[in-house]
Amino acid sequence: MPSILNHPIIGNRYFFPRNDTFLDPCWVNVPAGRLSCWRSAPPSDRPILVHFHGNGEIVSDWCGAFAEWIQSRGVEVFLVEYRGYGMSDGQPELTAMLDDVTAVVEATGVPPDQLIAFGRSIGSLYATEMVSRFPQVSGLIVESGIHDLAERILLRVSLDELGVSKEEFHEDVRTHFDQGSKIQGFQGQSLFLHAEQDHLVGVRHAVDNHSYARPGFSELIRLPYGDHNTILGANMQVYLTALAEFFQELGASSPS
Repeated sequence: MPSILNHPIIGNRYFFPRNDTFLDPCWVNVPAGRLSCWRSAPPSDRPILVHFHGNGEIVSDWCGAFAEWIQSRGVEVFLVEYRGYGMSDGQPELTAMLDDVTAVVEATGVPPDQLIAFGRSIGSLYATEMVSRFPQVSGLIVESGIHDLAERILLRVSLDELGVSKEEFHEDVRTHFDQGSKIQGFQGQSLFLHAEQDHLVGVRHAVDNHSYARPGFSELIRLPYGDHNTILGANMQVYLTALAEFFQELGASSPS
C-alpha cells in the first residue's frame, strides 16, 4: 500500500523547494531521475560528512564557507540535494525519498564507516534513516531535528484532506519515521544541537531524540541564542567548536 505521507497535498504544503545551479554537480541516480548533489573532493581516506539540509534550503547554500570550514577540520563534504530542489529531477515526497539515502551513500564511493551523517531540520529524517540503513556509519549529527513528524505535518494538513483516519495516519508515520527507534538502533557517536528558542521545531524534539541515543556516546547541546533558522550564525563559536570536537572524537585530523 502506498504511503499516505507521499500524498501530493503533503508534498505541496510541507516542502519548500528552490531551484538554483552550481558548477560540477555530483549526479546521483534515483527512481525519480537525478539528484544534483555536490562533493568537496573525490573519494579518499578522509572521512566524509553527508549533509542533508533544511526544508527551504538547497545545496548551493552550503557549498561555500561551511564546506570549506568542514574541510579545514580534516573532513570532506557530500551535500545531498532532494527531489525537486536545486537542479534535481522529480517532486519531493517524504517516504519515497527515504530510498534515495541508499543511492547517496553508494555515490560517496567510500565504505559507510568513513561517513558521518548530518541532518538539519527536515534533513534529520534522512540522516537518521542513513544510520538505520547503514549502522557502520561512524557518527550522527542532528541539528534542529524533528522527533514527532506527525505533529509537524498536522500543522499544515488535515486528516480529512488526506482522506485517512487518525489511526491510519499515525501508523504510517510510525512505520516510516519512528525517529526514536532509528536513533536507538545506532551504536556510534551522536551529537544533537538545538536552539533553546527554536520557534518552529521546539527544543523538546531534541530532548526526545537524545533520550533514545546510546548512553555515554551521545551529547545534547542546547544553544542559548537564535532560533530555527539562525542557530548557526547566532551561536557560531559554540556550534563550530562542538562540530570540531565531534570530528576529533571520531578520529578526524585537521591538516597541518
